[in-house]
Amino acid sequence: MSTTGELPAGAEESAVRTGERSEGRRPGAKEPEGSRAEGERADEQRAGEPPEKRVTWAELYFDLVFVFAITQVSGLLHHHHDPLGIVQALVVFVPVYWCWVGTTVQANIRDVDTPRDRLGILAVGFTGLVMALAVPGAYGNRGVLLGAGYWAARVVLLLLLARIPGVWRGPYGVGVLVSGPLLVAGGLLPEGPRVLLWGLAALCDLAGPVVFRNKLAKVAYHPSHMPERFALFLLVALGESIVGIGASAAAVRLDAAELVAVTAAFTISAGLWWQYFVFAADAMRHAVTVADSRRDMVRRVFQYGHLALAAAVIAVAVGFGETVADPRRALGAASVGLLYGGCGLYLLTFGYTRWMMFRSVATTRIVAAAVVLALAPAMVRWPALAALVTLAVVLVVLNVVEHRRVNAAAAAADPAGEGVRGTTPGTAGETRPDAVGEPSGEAAGAPVVGGPV
Repeated sequence: MSTTGELPAGAEESAVRTGERSEGRRPGAKEPEGSRAEGERADEQRAGEPPEKRVTWAELYFDLVFVFAITQVSGLLHHHHDPLGIVQALVVFVPVYWCWVGTTVQANIRDVDTPRDRLGILAVGFTGLVMALAVPGAYGNRGVLLGAGYWAARVVLLLLLARIPGVWRGPYGVGVLVSGPLLVAGGLLPEGPRVLLWGLAALCDLAGPVVFRNKLAKVAYHPSHMPERFALFLLVALGESIVGIGASAAAVRLDAAELVAVTAAFTISAGLWWQYFVFAADAMRHAVTVADSRRDMVRRVFQYGHLALAAAVIAVAVGFGETVADPRRALGAASVGLLYGGCGLYLLTFGYTRWMMFRSVATTRIVAAAVVLALAPAMVRWPALAALVTLAVVLVVLNVVEHRRVNAAAAAADPAGEGVRGTTPGTAGETRPDAVGEPSGEAAGAPVVGGPV
């Protein structure tokens, strides 16, 4: 087990060789000419593996629909964030998320940069827009609309994969034959039974990859595309935290207290971003690249793990809306639960993903999550500003501690400083193949390789 929180022993070299630089590349970007020899690029791929797959512009446009959808889910949670409201929002969020996951998986395993598939992705995007429009009234008169939008999305996805033999006997078939009809039927029921039936539909969808695990063993996943897509989805969710800050602050008089609250809230949002995109994203890409079973890694770390990460960020975003607007008032238990509970869930999820990837413990994040959750009861009686500043301090300390541990591990692995000398000046984010043991290159602006996960 790693004691520093970075990739397990021996993984750093592989991480460098596999080009884990997700932070430094834009979707569709190509490697600079002459940056590495053709033979070195060939070594990065497994025998018989297709070339690296990148995100298409159609997928990025598709994501814009889910920017709106996440905003709608946040609005639903904002209006009802008691325990029942949290359950209701989660039950609505799962089909929205699973619609996005289904589209991402089919885009991962196929070439979707064709007119037919572009139109298919746009059609699913339209059904996602319909679902988003139904979210505010999901437990009112728009329940059937939400279910119909999801069912239509699953039908389109199944048709896009219709040429694959037996595709309906898998997760895509579950969406069309089981969860879609359950969502439509639930929309016809009163609120209580509706939550139960929709919850059953969500469980059916989430259980699909487990039930059909053996069938999915035949699927060939592209290891670079999947981490990039899920990172982009999390980035969309983090964008909602910025909206939560800005929308609340724009509607009030910005005196000193409000400005401090905005600063603290932005620090929290940036701290959550830093935890994922500096310390975890590259390690996740490495893990799925070298995994013996990519099917299991995709299911556990991406499909399930990122559901918890995105839900946690949405909770924090709604918590911002409850605190930034009036930082002097004391928070209630529900608002503290969203802000501190969401942050605690976010950090604990990294404990889950690290164990799934490397069978080692993310000690610093688990300890930080415990501190956050332990502080939550006291924050109920404190002003909102104090709650924001305290949480911001915890996240800053956590990031500083992890940064120092990564650097200490790098120094121990490379006492002569060969990794630092292997970084070409003026080429931030690029590391020569012989620079093994150079974990971050942060002095030169390079992203962390093998940071804590």
